[in-house]
Amino acid sequence: MKLPVYLGLLHTSERTLAESFRQVAEGHGAEPDVYYLCHSLAEQCEAHEQALSPIVDRYGETQEIDEPERLHADRLSTTRSGPVGLLRDLQDLYLLASLVDITWTAVKQAAQGLRDAELIDVVQRCEGETATQLKWLSTRMKQAAPQALIVAE
Repeated sequence: MKLPVYLGLLHTSERTLAESFRQVAEGHGAEPDVYYLCHSLAEQCEAHEQALSPIVDRYGETQEIDEPERLHADRLSTTRSGPVGLLRDLQDLYLLASLVDITWTAVKQAAQGLRDAELIDVVQRCEGETATQLKWLSTRMKQAAPQALIVAE
């Protein structure tokens, strides 16, 4: 069974996304909505990670040794400055959140196949919140794009 590989990916990706949300919040503190929402979304990711703990205890978590670079995402270690920097940082968060989202989808399919009610419950709750994170990131990028891409600095 390869479910532990995806549980490991999900566990690590949620942690990475939480750290990245915090990095963007601190790097763009002049944008109050970004600051506060990114901190809230980081807490949400940490709650997802905690919700996975009993599942990981039951099934385990592993990493594929033969292709680790393909099942890995680095957190944002720095933020960029200015309007274009904000747009790019939000775009990076969107990419990380997309990885988390599609991984929840794959784990959900496995949970349904296993008829694991506890895992299905965790997935449904966390998957919905991740979808909301993606919607906010998309909306915030749409808001930031005109300022970043058209208005001269």
